[in-house]
Amino acid sequence: MSEGPGVITSLKPPGPTLATRSRLSNMAGIKASLSEDDILISQYSGSASKDSVGRSKKIKNVGLQHPRAVTFLVLWYIFSGITLFLNKYILTYQKADPHVLCGMQMLITMFCGLVQMRYPLGTYKHIKGQQKPDNFKKSMLILGLLQLGTIMFGLIAIYYVAVSFAETVKSSAPLFTVLIAYFVLGERTGAFVFFSLIPVMLGLALCSSNELSFSIIGFLCALTTNLCECVQSVVSKSLLSNKAYIYSPAELQFYPNLAAVLLQFPTWYFLVDFDKLYNQLDHNLLSAIILDGISFHGQTITAYVLMSYVNPVTYSVANTTKRACLIWLSVLLFGNPVTVWSGIGTAVVIGGVLLYSKAREIDARRREQFSITEEKMNSIR
Repeated sequence: MSEGPGVITSLKPPGPTLATRSRLSNMAGIKASLSEDDILISQYSGSASKDSVGRSKKIKNVGLQHPRAVTFLVLWYIFSGITLFLNKYILTYQKADPHVLCGMQMLITMFCGLVQMRYPLGTYKHIKGQQKPDNFKKSMLILGLLQLGTIMFGLIAIYYVAVSFAETVKSSAPLFTVLIAYFVLGERTGAFVFFSLIPVMLGLALCSSNELSFSIIGFLCALTTNLCECVQSVVSKSLLSNKAYIYSPAELQFYPNLAAVLLQFPTWYFLVDFDKLYNQLDHNLLSAIILDGISFHGQTITAYVLMSYVNPVTYSVANTTKRACLIWLSVLLFGNPVTVWSGIGTAVVIGGVLLYSKAREIDARRREQFSITEEKMNSIR
């Protein structure tokens, strides 16, 4: 028994182990960033106060059994579909400039976020007496830049390729998640996670090689969208790891989009053909752009609320299911020709993403089982 205290003393400063656990916590928010709306979702649920965390845990245990969770899940699916199909309609059939659509989408989302900062409309509750951190403006600028990249490259992707193919490529986000986790956070991938990525890579290769609408520009832009989303997730989780300031969904809508708008609008002078825009901008196009921006705001803010009710794996599976529905709905709606092998490749990618979600859950359990935590140390004492 005399050796007990000595052992505990030697184990007490497990700096690397706790640091590793901190990095794992940061990575929890990067759950296969499968669409434009994944960018900041897990941050909001991870930035709650102690009291709200307790309530959040109770809600998460209920999951999709909670009526509000089901309501926001349905709304999230609806808004995501409307946004995606309006993007394609505006770019392909109205021949709008992707730079203009990107700027207007962020501008409308920024305005809606500003309104909801005053009128939450049931999405969150105001927290009074908070003081913004010193790096608030810098952080919002970084998030705005990443937001700009995600939206812009995503729009350019569907401008050049079919929606179904662009969404399939974006489903490969787990590949970027693992790479960023290794190079930025130093997290080593477990065997289960590594092998789950094989069908994702094979399915993507199969789909790309047999895609009739394949464009190298569209393909690279879809991949770049994944990269921006994953990096934004890492930066955001790092930013919100400090519980001293709790960001609301409306703030995450307003400030990053404000920064993105300020960054992008000066580039319009060089990139936008204003004479063409003036001739194109009729009642139909303007109405579609406004509806698209409102829908994008609804898509992202319902995702924030949904993530506060379900665990990351449930959200990831729901997101993958949503993407699968959008892929095949786009085929039916736009009549995009799809080869048999391309369809098989899409199914393999989606199946691989589902395996990836399950593998991360198993890997997290194994890490928890064999790691040293403060709770375990306290139980030893």
